[in-house]
Amino acid sequence: MSGDATLRERKKARTRGAIERAALDLFEQRGFNSTTVDEVAAAADIAPRTFFHYFPSKEDVVLADYAARLGRLVSELEEGPADESPWRSLRAAFVAVSADYESERAQMLRRFRIITTVPSVGARSLKLQAEWEAAVAGIVAGWLRPDPDLQIVPRLLAGAALSAMRASMAMWLAGGGQASLPDLMARCFDLLDAGLGEVGDVGIARA
Repeated sequence: MSGDATLRERKKARTRGAIERAALDLFEQRGFNSTTVDEVAAAADIAPRTFFHYFPSKEDVVLADYAARLGRLVSELEEGPADESPWRSLRAAFVAVSADYESERAQMLRRFRIITTVPSVGARSLKLQAEWEAAVAGIVAGWLRPDPDLQIVPRLLAGAALSAMRASMAMWLAGGGQASLPDLMARCFDLLDAGLGEVGDVGIARA
């Protein structure tokens, strides 16, 4: 990559970061629905049309980290030991990626508050999570031998892994990010390893 290309990429990254910070500040101060793209652009010192060069919508600003995090997860999965079981590889990759969230706790808490309180952002988040699940399932499918009896396995494992991620993230964020997210993630995988049927039988208090 040439020096000019590198400089352009750095400038784009700075502009993108400025838009994200300005948007999250305004969403927190005024509310997501009450904030306009023009206001975000003004706060980021860019033209409104420049906003749309980087983000299709306000929702996409809140969820701007999803693509990068998926890329990181895919890298972890592709670089895992070849002789490891698919489920163990998923566990290792998800726990490793969860550590990244802890380094950005304040930003994650801000994003989470918007995702859980603004329906349009929550809906977009679910759509992106479905894309994550499909991507993970595709990788797992590539690890398995061709067998009709195994066709359901990639989706099943990917769905279980994403469920572990959602549960651990919800607990972590609800507690203000004070707990160890990798530990919570590992605990969720432990419970899935144990079998939810057995877990569900513990502490039953039905009349």
